[in-house]
Amino acid sequence: MNTNSGKRSLRYEIFDLIKFTLVILAIVIPIRAFIAQPFIVNGESMVPTFENGDYLIIDEISYRGSEPERGDVIVFRFPTDQKRFLIKRVIGLPGEEVVITGNKITITKNDGEIIQLYEDYLNGEFSSYGTWELRENEYFVLGDNRQKSSDSRQWGIVTRDLIVGKTLLRLFPLSGLKWRPGTESPSNIETVLE
Repeated sequence: MNTNSGKRSLRYEIFDLIKFTLVILAIVIPIRAFIAQPFIVNGESMVPTFENGDYLIIDEISYRGSEPERGDVIVFRFPTDQKRFLIKRVIGLPGEEVVITGNKITITKNDGEIIQLYEDYLNGEFSSYGTWELRENEYFVLGDNRQKSSDSRQWGIVTRDLIVGKTLLRLFPLSGLKWRPGTESPSNIETVLE
């Protein structure tokens, strides 16, 4: 029995395992750090769009070439504690005025056009009051479950530099597997007021 060949074979297997691990790390780490990142929804603020425990992949590169749009569901760093991440829907864009009266949201766009939001994705009625003037690089965000959401109504706006990305894929639960979950086109939720 040749013990040297057994040791050599074990060394090759260990070396192959190390090479394989390094190649995987060289691929996975840049993708996770710069392209897409997993997040788990924690809480009820986005029900029914997202449930507690939903496993999401967040697209981190789309906003490098474009800006968030009304209706996008974004993940961002909490303005008062940047170690925490939140998920909300973009309602107001830079330069706009957002007015909430009861359960109606009226927005005055940069060009002076006034719109009212029609949001069929909401979880029930809500009632709030307030006016927010957004400056450059400022976004107004709300949860879809407005009765149970802590959002821009309580703690203010989200600046552009805090936005990590938008929802790309819901992986779990498997029954809810969906590409670009929760994203609404602005034309689907805006009604022009005359």
